[in-house]
Amino acid sequence: MGCCNKLCGLKVGIGAGIAVAILGIILIPVGNNIIRETVTKESVIEPGTTAWENWVSADAPVYRQFWLFDVQNPLDVVENGSKPKLVEKGPYTYKTRYLPKENITANPETYTISFLLPAGAIFEPSMSVGSEEDSVTSLNLAVAGGYKLFPPWVLEAAIKLNNVSLFQRRTVREILWGYKDPILKGTLGLFFPYNGTYDGPYSVFTGKDDISKVSIIDSWQGEKKVSFWNNTYCDMINGTDGSSFSPFLDKKKPLYFFSPDISRSVSAEYERSLNLKGIEVYRFKLPPLTLASPAVNPDNQCFCTDSVVTKNCTLAGVLDISSSRGQPVYISLPHFLHGSPYLVEDVEGLGPSEEHHVTFLDVEPTTGFSLRFAKRLQVNMMYGPSKIITVLKKVKDYTILPIVWLNETASLDDETADRFKKELLSRVDMLETVQYTLIGLGSAAFVLCTVAHCLISRNNNKLV
Repeated sequence: MGCCNKLCGLKVGIGAGIAVAILGIILIPVGNNIIRETVTKESVIEPGTTAWENWVSADAPVYRQFWLFDVQNPLDVVENGSKPKLVEKGPYTYKTRYLPKENITANPETYTISFLLPAGAIFEPSMSVGSEEDSVTSLNLAVAGGYKLFPPWVLEAAIKLNNVSLFQRRTVREILWGYKDPILKGTLGLFFPYNGTYDGPYSVFTGKDDISKVSIIDSWQGEKKVSFWNNTYCDMINGTDGSSFSPFLDKKKPLYFFSPDISRSVSAEYERSLNLKGIEVYRFKLPPLTLASPAVNPDNQCFCTDSVVTKNCTLAGVLDISSSRGQPVYISLPHFLHGSPYLVEDVEGLGPSEEHHVTFLDVEPTTGFSLRFAKRLQVNMMYGPSKIITVLKKVKDYTILPIVWLNETASLDDETADRFKKELLSRVDMLETVQYTLIGLGSAAFVLCTVAHCLISRNNNKLV
């Protein structure tokens, strides 16, 4: 009778174990739905969500590090047509994007929200190699710009009248943020004007009606597309601004984002998974095809606007953004990474590096939030041969000369990481833990009761 009771109890235990395990298995899709609903709710850009808190303010400071190229042999270049010898000086670091978004306006009828992004730059001496007043010998911006914009005789007269040359000695502050130019009689600088200006207005989807559209740009500066390339494909504004994407990332699919700095949309591809302050992130990188020549990537044909400088559109690694900037400015990755070999060979002192010069995004896959990024770009200008302009008579061929490269970067700090894990990921982890704990307990109970059942059955057989 005792054995019978034991066997009955074990059968009940086995049944209970199976029930608990099944309950855990049943709860997996239920829990997954709860997780998806929780993340979806918190990813919508509206007051009260985690996405709103991260989106509306500027908690994580963004820094722009600049490395300027100091030309060591300016006279030799002008008088003998020699290759420019460059020495990289930097970083000179500025805190940027520290101001919150302005003029935030919800548009519930279209599930979009509009805003302005104010620009500001504060020099950070502790993160820099020197002062803003450090001097650098660089390309004369007015001469290089005038080479493509003005008739040769006009530029030659202006050069002689103002006693300037192909190169000039300026401070870091002047080259970046502006100086009074004697030729143009106005302020000229690579990033002038900047402080007190705004990027946008932007209009982005909130994700309220469709979470797969969250943060995707609906319009920029009031337009659904840009008008710089005179081509339907190249003028498209695709994706987000890069700060966030839709939740539940698929690493097999590229991420699309629009960059006003280069006047076009680009994509990033998954490379690997990383641990960032205890949070798993997916690293997405700009692929080499982004700035490949049209011969390699036919989609880039509409970005080729000058067949002479680009050697009949075979040039790789450089994007001519003259149409959007009003000056002959060429954008590339730092040190012409992924560019045509002759770009590096035309000057001395460059050393492209995948580790130091590529652009990447570290994105948390469940929420789609970018938790760390490094946007790396190089600003170049072009000069070439001339029979009229004296300072260019010895120049042998078109030269795209690096002036500065920048690394715009940000990463969540320890406090933000802890809050992120606590407010959102902890809820996800808790639900997963409950599911698998039930499965584990049920499976363990099932195994233990089954083993005990076998032992008792064997003993009973022996007694018989």
